[in-house]
Amino acid sequence: MIDTTADLLNLTLIASTLRLSTPLILAALGGLYAERSGVINIALEGMMLAGAFSAAATTALTGNPWIGLLAAILSGILVGLIHAAATVTWRADQVVTGTAINLLFLGVPALLSGALFDSTGATPQLTRDQVLPDLKIVDPGGSQTLVSIFNQKPIVYLAFILVALTGYVLARTRFGLRIRAVGENPEAADTAGLVVARIRYTAVLISGALAALGGAYLSIGQNSLFTRNMTAGRGFIALAALIFGKWSPTGTLLACLLFGLAEALSIRMQGTVNIPNQFIQMIPYVLTMVVLAGFIRRSSPPRALGIAYIKE
Repeated sequence: MIDTTADLLNLTLIASTLRLSTPLILAALGGLYAERSGVINIALEGMMLAGAFSAAATTALTGNPWIGLLAAILSGILVGLIHAAATVTWRADQVVTGTAINLLFLGVPALLSGALFDSTGATPQLTRDQVLPDLKIVDPGGSQTLVSIFNQKPIVYLAFILVALTGYVLARTRFGLRIRAVGENPEAADTAGLVVARIRYTAVLISGALAALGGAYLSIGQNSLFTRNMTAGRGFIALAALIFGKWSPTGTLLACLLFGLAEALSIRMQGTVNIPNQFIQMIPYVLTMVVLAGFIRRSSPPRALGIAYIKE
């Protein structure tokens, strides 16, 4: 049994860290697939916004969060298709294309929300039955403190399962080997008979689906509506976690948990310390800058990352 207030607060902090890390984990895993194939995915923020809006809007119209979740995944695949077409087929600059997608989805959700719900600021508030339910695990000891860790949305558990699955796919499967091959040496992969463009398209589409799933968690899991720019830079934090984690699933997971812990601590500190809330809210973003400044030179990205492949 856990009785002390300190233990309860620690468990609550762990539970909060898991919840806040989930959208980062999903977006970072999406970025991992794209970048291991050689395509820089700066567009994670835009993909998350697309997924968040699609999930909230579809759920508001249908009343079913699972349909909203499916709509989010489809929207992420569509945005991924745009990114892949621009960078793989037309060989546009990958950073510029990703930035353009991010800017596009700062405005498109507001436009569609105004057309559908007569409000450009937010989608309608969802009822308790319209958001994703908790997957409750009862503590056999009768203590309600441990339940706070395991009483999470299904997507939280799915995120951790996908980390293990991604590690297995990249290390143990033919598909993962092909992704790594085109990300390291597309010329050699082409010579071996692999279709580089097809593999990169597939990886970017998976990237879009996972990032959009992270966005959907924000709007119909962690919250109950979509608001403008509700991702608040999480796509960029996920990208930083991917770099910090050296493009490996386990390292990326640990980096996302670190950023999630920083956000959980910043939320807990508000109103409890004699520091303006604006400075406390900066903690995750300052941590991102420190990580990028200190570790980006020590990381070794895939050798063909950001280089468009032109078949001779």
